[in-house]
Amino acid sequence: MNYKTKTLSNGVRFIHIYLPSLKSATFTVWYKVGSRYEEDRVAGISHFLEHMAFKGGKRYPTAKDVSEAMDAIGAENNASTSQEYTNYYVRTSVKNLPKAVDVLADTLLYPALKPKEIERERGVIIEEINMYEDDPKTYVQELYGHLIFKNHSLGRDIAGTRDTVRSIKRNDFIDFRFKYYKANNIVITVSGGIGFEKALDLTERYFGMLEKLEENTNSYQKFQFIQKRPQVFMQSRKTEQTNLVIGFPGKKHGEPDRWAETLMGIILGSGMSSRLFREVRERRGLAYAVTAGSSHYLDTGEFSAYAGVPVAKAEEAVKVILREFYKLADSKTASISKHELVKAKEFYKGHMALSLESTKWVNYFFGYEEIKGKKTKNLEEVYKEIDKVTSEEIVSVAKDIFRPEKVNLAIIGPYANSDRFESLLQSF
Repeated sequence: MNYKTKTLSNGVRFIHIYLPSLKSATFTVWYKVGSRYEEDRVAGISHFLEHMAFKGGKRYPTAKDVSEAMDAIGAENNASTSQEYTNYYVRTSVKNLPKAVDVLADTLLYPALKPKEIERERGVIIEEINMYEDDPKTYVQELYGHLIFKNHSLGRDIAGTRDTVRSIKRNDFIDFRFKYYKANNIVITVSGGIGFEKALDLTERYFGMLEKLEENTNSYQKFQFIQKRPQVFMQSRKTEQTNLVIGFPGKKHGEPDRWAETLMGIILGSGMSSRLFREVRERRGLAYAVTAGSSHYLDTGEFSAYAGVPVAKAEEAVKVILREFYKLADSKTASISKHELVKAKEFYKGHMALSLESTKWVNYFFGYEEIKGKKTKNLEEVYKEIDKVTSEEIVSVAKDIFRPEKVNLAIIGPYANSDRFESLLQSF
């Protein structure tokens, strides 16, 4: 899968991936700003601003105008906010892509930010927060973030809090956009059946005249782990099932052993033949869902497992999960067969190939690395990196990450206190 890149004179970075067999294309605009860049006072503003992009601009002044313009050409448009980036995309036929980009650019470059729409969307976001808090499977992930990235913006809910969402004013959006929505803070990825010159022309037409970001304004507070003992964050709630996340400090984005860590996650908790699935679900019947994997940020990361388990057997589930982690990190018990290693590599490559049949995910594959400031690689280069990983490298990563004194447990269930779980973690 070949790609071409170009940096516009104002600093906008452009990546094009030509897929000539397709009659569709996706145009994605990435901004290098997310929830970790926000001041506490306006926590959630990146996500709030993302919502406002669908409420109209200059040429399409209302949400109705935006949706009707997109529906009239059969286009799909959406957006997402993370801790470190916000992206917006349109996906439609090659013929209609110019129209879709016209609508997208209008809402991004000239957002109406009407007070009535801000108030209306404020209520929508608060209901979104309520929805996630009412879902223990989702909310336990938030609690885990609060725990492992304690007192830091990385551990804050991306949507902010009800109080901060209620306090954000129109001028806050204007100031935030002025600070972060600038040319050299943008990556644009275009993939599909549109040629390089036409895709570049669209990019330059709408984004080529943007101003550059002022120096040293795109900063964030770095995070450093200082954990020295196990930690538990429990929410006591009357539930039929206990939801839990167990995790450890991990690697930052772009580490040399990132692919070994990726394969470790697959071996432990991806797919129905993974170790955790077999031990937790198949052999003991302790969970319907159990998964494991990692998250990476510019300066740090984490590795964790999630499970939804019976209330009465939560301690057993925690023990089983931790034993699988520690077994892989113990020189006496660490063992990865050739078959298991090959299977993990093919699992990764197979799932990656399937995801890249969508131009939306092609854009994600290339844009994610670029917005993180790393060298863009094509699919074949990634496959080569995966194929080079050895069992010894995976075990080395496990030893580095799975340290008993650095374990974290977030849990939601009908328990009076967390004492029993704190004692359990300390027993390993």
